[in-house]
Amino acid sequence: MDIKVVDVSAIAALLFTESQADAIEARLRDASLFAPHLFEYELANVCLMKCRRHPDQSDALVAAFDHRADLGVEELSVDISEVLALALKTGLTACDASYLWLSRRLGADLVTLDKALGNAAAAGG
Repeated sequence: MDIKVVDVSAIAALLFTESQADAIEARLRDASLFAPHLFEYELANVCLMKCRRHPDQSDALVAAFDHRADLGVEELSVDISEVLALALKTGLTACDASYLWLSRRLGADLVTLDKALGNAAAAGG
């Protein structure tokens, strides 16, 4: 089975039925999914921001958020010192660098809609 590291932008597209959801779903099909431990906090923050922008949709957004476990994303620890070094090297935030670090550690593709993170992954960071 293929393994993928997924960031919040990719999973948010699925959960909140964003325009890129079909493309992300195709990339993740039949893969084991992994993310750093901060993943659920970041996802909760995305949901919070969407609820604040669209208060009339809050119930539906929170219900979609509650389906995150259905996606089977396993959260793993990262080496924060190595993440910091990678962030300094790439110009990414420490949060984004944690996804890149994990993808490298696992030898897995990184699935993201974040341009800077995707570019760093493609460039070998």
